[in-house]
This record gives sequence, C-alpha cells and structure tokens, in this order.
Amino acid sequence: MLSIEKKVNKAELTVTLGGRLDTTTSPELEKVLKESLDGVTALVIDMTALEYISSAGLRVLLSAQKLMNKQGEMKVSHVNETVMEIFEVTGFSDILTIE
Repeated sequence: MLSIEKKVNKAELTVTLGGRLDTTTSPELEKVLKESLDGVTALVIDMTALEYISSAGLRVLLSAQKLMNKQGEMKVSHVNETVMEIFEVTGFSDILTIE
C-alpha cells in the first residue's frame, strides 16, 4: 500500500510518500505526478515514511526526473537506509538529487 500526499506552494510541489512504492502502487504515483507537474519548477519527493521501492518505483522517479530536467529541478528528501541502499546499488544516487 502507498500513501501519497501533495502540497503545492506556488511553483513548488511536494509529494510525500508512505508505505511501499512497487509494481502495484507505482502507476498511482505516476498518475498523480502527470496530473500535477504542469507549471511546477521545483518538485520535492519526501520519502520520510517510504519503506520500500521496487524497479517500477525507480522507473517513475526516473521519468519524473527527466521531465523536471526540462522545466526545473527535482529533489528527493528524507530517504531511509533501506531505500538509500537501493538507490546506491542501482546508481540512482548519482542521477537523483538526494537531501
């Protein structure tokens, strides 16, 4: 299960994720991002409560990063050890801006 919470502040969108971002739940995040990124110049993905991310979740992050490269910037924040390990093993720690 995945929880997604959105906060918009002018041209900045913060998406807070909780639970598991996997094959079952990643289409939900993809849909939310597609609907929300028009006019956004700063995207923050807050992973405070995210317990797990699969390759399907990584794919959604990568497509969001590609889109934000064209229209602004994207940051990933509050990554726990488990998710960070996945980012490091897959090379995503080099692609994403992680705070």
